[in-house]
This record gives sequence, C-alpha cells and structure tokens, in this order.
Amino acid sequence: MVLVASGCTRWVDGHPGAGKVVAKGGVDPGFIRGTDGGPVDRLAATAITDIDAFWEAAFPDAFGEKWRPLEGGIYSVDTADPSAKPPPCTEKASDVEGNAFYCPSADAIAWDRAALLPVLQDRFGDAAVVIVLAHEVGHAVQRRMGITPEAERRDPQKYPTILTEAMADCFAGSFVKWVNDGKSEHLAIGTDTLDSALGALITFRDPVGTSPQDRAAHGNAFDRVSAFQDGYQQGTRFCGAMTVENRPFTQQAFTTLDDRDRGGNLPFDEMLEAVTDDLGRYYGALVTARGKAWTPPKTTPTREEPDCSGDQGPVAFCPKDGSVEVEVTRELPELHAEIGDYATGVLLASRYGLAARSAAGEGVEGADAAASALCLAGAYTREVFTRRQGFGLSPGDLDEAVQVLLAHDYAARDATGRQAVEPGFQRVDVFRGGVFEGVKACGLG
Repeated sequence: MVLVASGCTRWVDGHPGAGKVVAKGGVDPGFIRGTDGGPVDRLAATAITDIDAFWEAAFPDAFGEKWRPLEGGIYSVDTADPSAKPPPCTEKASDVEGNAFYCPSADAIAWDRAALLPVLQDRFGDAAVVIVLAHEVGHAVQRRMGITPEAERRDPQKYPTILTEAMADCFAGSFVKWVNDGKSEHLAIGTDTLDSALGALITFRDPVGTSPQDRAAHGNAFDRVSAFQDGYQQGTRFCGAMTVENRPFTQQAFTTLDDRDRGGNLPFDEMLEAVTDDLGRYYGALVTARGKAWTPPKTTPTREEPDCSGDQGPVAFCPKDGSVEVEVTRELPELHAEIGDYATGVLLASRYGLAARSAAGEGVEGADAAASALCLAGAYTREVFTRRQGFGLSPGDLDEAVQVLLAHDYAARDATGRQAVEPGFQRVDVFRGGVFEGVKACGLG
C-alpha cells in the first residue's frame, strides 16, 4: 500500500461490523474538492464538519490559541478514475490508493473514496470512517502545536513517527468522547458501534515485528488502541503532552529467526503446555506472597465446551475442584489459528486469575471478580512481556490480546459465566490496567 505524507493506512483483513453514526442529518459534501456528492463523501463531510467544531472549542482550551481550520482544503479522490486530479503532496491520483492522509505542506486532507472509505464503512461501520478522519485532523492539530515536518527532521528522537501517530490516535479518542457526550451536532457513536470501529485501528497497525525505531512505525494494535482510549478518558491536554519520555510503547522487533519464521506463534499444543506451566508458577508466587497456599489447577482437556460452572467459553475455571477445563478440538484451536497464540494465552490467564482469587480467599462470582480476572491476565502479560529469559511474549502477542478481547467476552466472565465486562472497549481498558500497573490494579487482596 502506498503511504504518502502523513498517510496512516495499511490494509489487512478485518471483520465485518456495520453501524450508522449520522443520527441528526448529514452535511452537504459540496465543500470537498473532487467530491461526487455520494453517500461516502457525505459521511466524510459530516465527520469533518463536527471534528472542526470540536477543535474550535477544544484547541483554545488545551493550547491557549484560536483554532485555525484547514487552509489547504479537503480532497476526495476517485482512484479508480485515471483522469482524477491528484491532491496536494502527490503526483498522481493513484498515489492515494487505499489511503487517507494529512498533507502538512498544504495543510490539507485527502482520502481515497473508491478503495478506502467504502471498504472501512463496509467492514467496520460508519464510525471507522469518522475515527480515521479524526486521526488525520489530529496531524493538523500537531502542526498548529508546532510539531511540523521541519521540527521532526531537526529532532527525530523527540518526534519519532510512532509518537506523532499515537498522539493523533489520542486526539481521535478525545473527539469520539465528545460525540458520546452528546455534544456533536450530527454524529452519534454508541459503544457497540465503537467496538467495531476500533477494528480499523487494528487494521492500520504496523506489520508484526516492525521495530519501534523504524522511521515509518505507526504502532502496534495495542499501542494504537491504548492511545485512543487515553484520549477518550483523559482528553486533549493529555494527548498534547505526550513525549517519548512519558509514553510507553510495546511494539517489538523479532529477536530470533525462528520466532520471525513462525510469525511469533507457537503451535496450539506447544502453547497450551508452555503457558499453563508458566501460569502455575506466576500465580503461585502471587498467592503465596499473600500467605496463602497454592496448588496449580489441574488442566483438563475436553472435546466439548466446558460445562463445569456456567458458560465461560472454551476455557473455564471450575470452583468445585479448582481445576481448569480447556476445550481443545473446536473453538479454542480456531481462535488460536485465526487470531494467534496469545488469544489462547489471554483466555487461560484470566481463568487462572479466577483460580488465584479462589486460593487467596477472594470471590470468583460477580462483576468485580470478572474484572479482576481480566486485569490479572493483563498483569501476567506485563510479567512475561518484561522477561529477558524463559517463556515470554513475541511481537504481535499484545495485538492478539486486543483482538480477542474486542471480539469475545470470554476472558472477562466470572466463574458462573453470567457476569462479564462489557463492552469490548472496556475489556481492553481493564486488561491494559493490569499491563501498565500490575497486580495492584486488579483488586486481589
């Protein structure tokens, strides 16, 4: 995929999830240069209009200056038309194919209305289009903050691409919160729609194994979704204060040829054996440090979905005997193959988290227990991510965690299967609380 200027897209397969967000009437796209007046450009025009209204209020509050709307225009490009005119920062219309970008030299935004926006809309819903455009306007915000291409060239250590991309994701999150607060004139984005739209951020992650020092690095899925959530929760001032000193990034390059050749994934049986042994040791140390006895749960493979205690999905903690049942023939191996080996790891880590709560004398039923188990899976992830020896994470594993948490609530169910953290957006937030803060965030005794 061609990347131009501050272009931010790189297409990979996604999962369908539609959702309408224009709840109060759309905006005429006549102000967009090159528009065909169609529904995709109408959605884009509506988004750009409300994004501009957001920054008109938010920019002075966050940065003490008046907001200046884009001076160089908004461009919609039909990349399927050989005669289409190229937007700024490009030589020909085909340079925009599959892309949306901010052109800093012209202070303009452009997108491909043939092969990007309609594909986003079809796979992830209208909100995905809104988020992508809010991200691109985020780059215009950076320019108004003084983070210009010249500043980035003068001091690439201060403004690496991975930081400026995280900041733009953060700004997009702040805008979506404003919409969810009912302040947008034309848009309405619900939590179910938002879960689907976050698939777009996962879609635009860097290829697995990209070094965070790569000059074109945009961030892995975990880092991008985390930045978006930070903006949603903390607001524009927080986003604008991001630096290389205060912003953690989890993106990693491959360190061995074997791991690279496997794409960072172990076969299902090998992963199951390795992670259960490691989980037993990790949670054993955690429980015994609290003065309680720990016996690693007996892990029992089943051919059907576990039914020892309610519906917990393909991995279940069984309170009666303290065991963990693992379905090894259908859904769990399918998730492993479709998403990656750490989808298996996260589900197991959360059920072992319930086992640890039980051993520590804490409850395993109810909303608090469900959230704690998910948080503990994040705390375990923090542990293996920072290891230098033994069982550890591969590049892409945190992305796999985000994907399985957005798509399924299994890791966030209590021991009865009746209480779960909802929606997926919140599941990722609880999980990353464990990743960033450790066990102290998880309410374990």
